[in-house]
Amino acid sequence: MEKIKTIAVTGKGGTGKTVVSTLLIRALSERFPGKVLAIDADSAMSLCYTTGLKVDKTVSNLRTELLGSRHAREQLDAGPTKNLMRTILAHGDGFDLLTMGRPEEPGCFCACNELLRYGIDTLIEDYDYCIVDGEAGPEQLNRRVMKSVDLLLVMADMSARSLQTAAGILEVAKEGENNIDVKQAGLVLNRVRGDEPKDELLKKVGLEVLAELPEDALVNKYDRDSTSLFELPMDSACPTAIREMLKKLIPEF
Repeated sequence: MEKIKTIAVTGKGGTGKTVVSTLLIRALSERFPGKVLAIDADSAMSLCYTTGLKVDKTVSNLRTELLGSRHAREQLDAGPTKNLMRTILAHGDGFDLLTMGRPEEPGCFCACNELLRYGIDTLIEDYDYCIVDGEAGPEQLNRRVMKSVDLLLVMADMSARSLQTAAGILEVAKEGENNIDVKQAGLVLNRVRGDEPKDELLKKVGLEVLAELPEDALVNKYDRDSTSLFELPMDSACPTAIREMLKKLIPEF
């Protein structure tokens, strides 16, 4: 298995995508402090709440400034684009957070957007690991954030609809229809209860499972109360399962 550096998380809305992204960020940043970059690529911008960080500026804000200000463009010309990206990072305990914000207008491929994408690519090089909380659905798996992903985690629960969505996303990734290089992809089942019959349903949609994450009442409570998941006890069921998954994926974890 090739070394995994960038992990993107996607899936149908409501399957726990942002929660799992947050727990991945927490587990990796506790094991490798200062070496983890989190990217919130979902326009809902939820990672700041689940990680407990305050985001002052997004990539979208930066793009607007660059398009509307000569002085801002001169700043961009003055040094590496990633240095400009660093000015909008939110700093957490052992990780940094880059928030994308509102996507550019459809069909906009201006030089500014290309420079920002290049800035993100070069910023990622400064970290050992990058976790991307992506938008829901197969059509959102695109080059907005980066050109390649080492591991795509597709979230699903045990509903037929979320499994069908997951199958569609995995098919898009496999066929390369999204213009992004996905090196590995796998299904992650979330909120699994021990007594749930799942083998027949998974067989019906033709999916293999990379990992199963158990139903966790504490995670649900923290999420419902808008409490940072960085305050969640790490011996709780879901964080424990996340760490076990990372041990299988990342030998040095």
